[in-house]
Amino acid sequence: MHDLRTKGFLALLCVPAFAAAQALDDTEQRMAEWIDAHREDAVALLEETVNIDSGTLNLEGVAQVGQVMQRELDGLGLETEWIELPAAMQRAGHLVGRKEGTRGPKLLLIGHLDTVFESEGAAFRREGNVASGPGVVDMKGGNVVIVYALEALREAGVLDDLPVAVIFTGDEEKPGEPLAVTRAPLVELGEWADVALGFEQAVREEGVDYATIARRSSSDWRLEVTGKRAHSSGVFSDDVGAGAIFEAARILNDFYERVRGEQYLTFNAGAIVGGTDVAYDYQQTRGTAFGKTNVVPSRVVVHGGIRTISPEQLERARAAMRRVVSEHLPRTDASIVFEDGYPPMAPTEGNRRLQAAMSRINEALGRGPMPALDPAKRGAADISFVAPYTDALAGAGPLGAGSHTPEETLELDSLPLAAKRAAILVYRLTR
Repeated sequence: MHDLRTKGFLALLCVPAFAAAQALDDTEQRMAEWIDAHREDAVALLEETVNIDSGTLNLEGVAQVGQVMQRELDGLGLETEWIELPAAMQRAGHLVGRKEGTRGPKLLLIGHLDTVFESEGAAFRREGNVASGPGVVDMKGGNVVIVYALEALREAGVLDDLPVAVIFTGDEEKPGEPLAVTRAPLVELGEWADVALGFEQAVREEGVDYATIARRSSSDWRLEVTGKRAHSSGVFSDDVGAGAIFEAARILNDFYERVRGEQYLTFNAGAIVGGTDVAYDYQQTRGTAFGKTNVVPSRVVVHGGIRTISPEQLERARAAMRRVVSEHLPRTDASIVFEDGYPPMAPTEGNRRLQAAMSRINEALGRGPMPALDPAKRGAADISFVAPYTDALAGAGPLGAGSHTPEETLELDSLPLAAKRAAILVYRLTR
């Protein structure tokens, strides 16, 4: 893991900003005022993108949102590129914008173009301070924040010499496979960057704003169990044994009793089918089973997920699960396969320094300190793919509710707030 100390000059640049809470200087005040003055422009861009259906599998819609964001990045002077993915993946692709610079750290800003639902007739709605619509906060609102933070930096004369890259992935909500291919452009940018900021929605609980310095991994496990098919009158005998369902039950219970317990480690059995005739589709996560009460079942399939805070914790959990699976009941067999998914974003010292800087900015904006969010409260995200290579801070977007539901909403006054926090953080990193 890298942190700010391993990136040489960056730690020295950040010390003044991290050392004590600072009032806004003249440049920061100008950026804040510019953002406030252009709030309605930001809302208009949000409305334009929300009104485009862009569920992950709506490739045309995702590309259309990409064209809107490409227009905005081009207007900022970034060199943009649309990265196509292999046709077999059935994913739209990614938008990348880059510019060179020599002042301050190399900065990566991360958003995504797709939404959860494959809706038709997407509609932006506004009622007072609340906007609603598919993807309004997850994460078309975050995309708007990226644009307006960069606009404010340009207006303040800070952007010109800043090395910056922006990536809007096209399949964050339902990634194409293999991940090694679809996330390769993101990983490449992470290896280049000194600091990465993810613009999924911010978190505020009981009047306190939180910074996300860690997120857990998300990956799958697949358990397949076999037993001897026989008349149930012989179950538990030396010749017939326990059957596949009892063996699967033993394994799952031992997972609960012997593997569970580490902080931030969770694993879930999401689907199970068993009997004498079993079919299961891992891609569609659905299956069928047939069995009779007088027949010892011969097959069980269990499909589950696992979340951890570090690669080391993931490997410990996998090793413990393998040990459990290897201890078979009589006349049964079992195997477990682990599928890599989203890696963890560990809470490094570099990430904590970014949190401290953001907290002081939040105080300068009159909102109080910004503690680190419990990693158990956030799922995996694209920023996790770059976290092994660079210091990272997630949750830099606007505030909202109902993410991943049809009732998704965004607090409109949090658009300028998020843009101010991001722009001022970047500015202070360049000093």
